[in-house]
Amino acid sequence: MLDAICTLDETKPVTYTVFKFQKLSDADIEKYRQSLICPACHGKAYFRKASRDGKAACFGSRYHQVDCNEFNPSNVKVREELAAIEVNQLLVDSDALVIDFSKRAGGKRTSLNSIDKKIVVKSKDKGNTDLVAIDSDTRSQDEQSGMSRVSTEGLDKLLHSLLRGSELAGSDLWVYTDDKYRWRAKNLFVNFADAEPTDNGAPRMYWGTLSHSDKNMHWLNPADCRDVGIPIEDFQQALCQRFDIHERRDLEGAGIIIFGKCFFNKDKTRKIIQLWGKDISRIAISKLDD
Repeated sequence: MLDAICTLDETKPVTYTVFKFQKLSDADIEKYRQSLICPACHGKAYFRKASRDGKAACFGSRYHQVDCNEFNPSNVKVREELAAIEVNQLLVDSDALVIDFSKRAGGKRTSLNSIDKKIVVKSKDKGNTDLVAIDSDTRSQDEQSGMSRVSTEGLDKLLHSLLRGSELAGSDLWVYTDDKYRWRAKNLFVNFADAEPTDNGAPRMYWGTLSHSDKNMHWLNPADCRDVGIPIEDFQQALCQRFDIHERRDLEGAGIIIFGKCFFNKDKTRKIIQLWGKDISRIAISKLDD
């Protein structure tokens, strides 16, 4: 995209070329970048600065309409659409989903028939479903006694599917984040725009896209809203290493999903989403260049 519309002042939207936008002061870029939309379909857009290795500054969007003439198919789009198809099929085929936080992008989905130790759900009493761990010696007996099918999936594919509009976030599917806690998918997966502190401090799986980080990359700012921040200073080095992040530009426009707790700052002017246990396996970032 060579142009984007800034809607900070909705009564007077301004169209910027990428060349004009990148010449704005750093302060103005930070002020305007979360208010950008595609000039053709009005999908949420982002701005990426020029990189140190010579990549040009650009506008882009992960929210283009299918028929948008600004939209060019990419490996990212293909991957996200495939993930959405697979996750939607998972919703049809499975009675529950176990999130495997150790699975990275590219790993195959694991089913009950191919893992030696797993979590399964008893289906005899749908109103009182339990988690049970079984091993290969008892697998056959348990499957014959009416165990429901449980799928496992990593955060990367779940994020890609959500970005491409899968039905996961509105599903009644049971989702297990470990061997003790289960959630209805529609209560677990929350877009940043809908993030609110929970009454009991319970975590949720927050997702969306990033607009930018602060200059020191200590905070991440979602593109979906202006009143949410994600602190990463305490585990910044490990996170950057895990996702091959070298500069702020790597985060601009990236997709992200994070299992964390939402709460207000001291002045209640901003919502903070804190990574649960500071465990970076519970966060996934999908860069535009991956």
